[in-house]
Amino acid sequence: MSTNTHITSRQNAKIKQVRALRQRKERQASGLFLVEGLFHIGTALETGTDFEYAIYSPELLGEGFDRELISELQESDVPLYTTTQDIFTSLMEKEGPQGLLAVAKQGNHTLDDLPTGNDSCLVALEAPQDPGNLGTVMRTIDGLGAHGLVILGGGVDLYHPTAVRAGMGTHFWLPVGRAELAEFLAWTGSGGVHLYGSSAKRGEALDEAGRFERPSVLLMGSEREGLSQEALAACERVLRLSMHGRVTSLNLAVAAGILLQAVLSQSE
Repeated sequence: MSTNTHITSRQNAKIKQVRALRQRKERQASGLFLVEGLFHIGTALETGTDFEYAIYSPELLGEGFDRELISELQESDVPLYTTTQDIFTSLMEKEGPQGLLAVAKQGNHTLDDLPTGNDSCLVALEAPQDPGNLGTVMRTIDGLGAHGLVILGGGVDLYHPTAVRAGMGTHFWLPVGRAELAEFLAWTGSGGVHLYGSSAKRGEALDEAGRFERPSVLLMGSEREGLSQEALAACERVLRLSMHGRVTSLNLAVAAGILLQAVLSQSE
């Protein structure tokens, strides 16, 4: 069982590291990321996430679940540090912090981590730019019953704090693979995967698209650029949403939810 160490200085190495982990450079160099809030830390504990340490402010914690979570961290031998309310609040980006954060180890994500059964349905994002969208897509994949995510060609960091918050715990259990587009296309081709692309301006209207086959991947482009020409050319079918109002496109996460629901519900 771990014991608590009290931090009284903003210059403490752990406090400095937490601040630095809000930057991609530090996350990449250290292989660590921030887990903020009671729900996310509780979920991470349940799924066996490998923690480096946790920091909390006793003044900000409530009773009940808050204290139980501290006890669970202790029993799991996670190194614990207490600090003052002022120092803890200075670490947070949002007002009203819950009083607990943790530093955890990132996963090593490859295409080998993804399910490839005959009934599998995945989502692939080509160079997504918005961390909130990335996390929301992960939450949508899980909520609709799809099987994993592929991130192609860079883009926003999977472990950006906003992505982790928006993912609502999915970072701790959803299978995720990372690859360059060429590697991904070779992987889908060798596995007989049906690749369905999306476009705001071309392709089949979703409400007229009919049935889909599995195993499948729904491939979506970045918020600004959409899919690259190479990605579009590789797709078996390209889908578009019929827009009936004055706007010409939808937010990436919203569009992903609509398209994914159709592919899942209309699959053979």
